[in-house]
Amino acid sequence: MEAGQEQNSQPRGFVSLVGAGPGDPELLTLKAYKRLQTAEVVLFDRLVSDEILAFIPAATQQFYVGKARSLHSVPQEGINQALVKWAKQGKRVVRLKGGDPFIFGRGGEELEALVAEQVSVEVIPGVTAASGCAAYAGIPLTHRDHAQSVRFVTGHLQQGECELDWDALARPGQTLVFYMGLGSVDVISRSLIDHGLLPETPLALIEQGTTRQQRTHIGTLCALPDAFLAGHIKPPTLLIVGSVVSLQPTLAWFDTLSGEASGFHEGKHPAV
Repeated sequence: MEAGQEQNSQPRGFVSLVGAGPGDPELLTLKAYKRLQTAEVVLFDRLVSDEILAFIPAATQQFYVGKARSLHSVPQEGINQALVKWAKQGKRVVRLKGGDPFIFGRGGEELEALVAEQVSVEVIPGVTAASGCAAYAGIPLTHRDHAQSVRFVTGHLQQGECELDWDALARPGQTLVFYMGLGSVDVISRSLIDHGLLPETPLALIEQGTTRQQRTHIGTLCALPDAFLAGHIKPPTLLIVGSVVSLQPTLAWFDTLSGEASGFHEGKHPAV
């Protein structure tokens, strides 16, 4: 089907909630790419990479609606209203989010608002940061010898504390993945130790995951990475806690200089 035919087959007054993945533009799904090509309006977040934004045709209207810590360019209610407004004007709209819309992306709230206004809508999943960044760092989130389950957790502080079920999180045999947890690493580590997780439990801070700027910083709950203590790690960063992190020095495969698999030679493994 030619591009023009595909565009004409899409209904007007339609919103696509699209996951852009964790950063590597080649992790964008084919369906997401097609929606970007035919969109008339795109509202995009802070964590959408420039390489992915480059896929958007020049004639498409683009609006930045990103959120940084304690700094929202547009309140969530304003984003919801904008999606409804553009759709009711008959536009093909893409709401482009880093990672996956339904994993700490507030896609559920936007979908609720659109359904309430009887707007035609679809959800296009993306590779979430947990699986994408962990894979590129060489950290399997589950492993028969290390973890039989994995938990995705928000690392946002509420009034200076992470109000989480620490007893459940501190159980062995699982992997914990904290989104948006860079500013809370010390609180998270201390809370997990206080609730029974061994202080020597390994952790990883993955900075700029899946991109050529990716850096993986390894430590433990009681010995945080030097780069973190020195304030040298910048968001977006993912925190992984669990025995699986101990596999990273052996399994690291991604060469950040080339952006490709580095290969293994003469028993040597790439350092990330």
